[in-house]
Amino acid sequence: MKNIMIPYALFVLLLRCHLLEDSSCVNEIKQNLEEKLDSLVRHELYTKYKTAPTQEEREKARQEYLNKIGISDDFRW
Repeated sequence: MKNIMIPYALFVLLLRCHLLEDSSCVNEIKQNLEEKLDSLVRHELYTKYKTAPTQEEREKARQEYLNKIGISDDFRW
């Protein structure tokens, strides 16, 4: 099982929400978790791009990564 690191501020929000039952921070928690998930997906795509066994798989992963980070087709090589 992999460990995932989260920012201290998110950890505090999670504690506040779950232990103190403060539901006022739910939207902020959702936003932070979505950002973390996007970061994990970008990292996975980049890793796949760098470690793919064939040139075709590397290029496909590279295109997916560039799409995910929002690089326009005009700026790609």
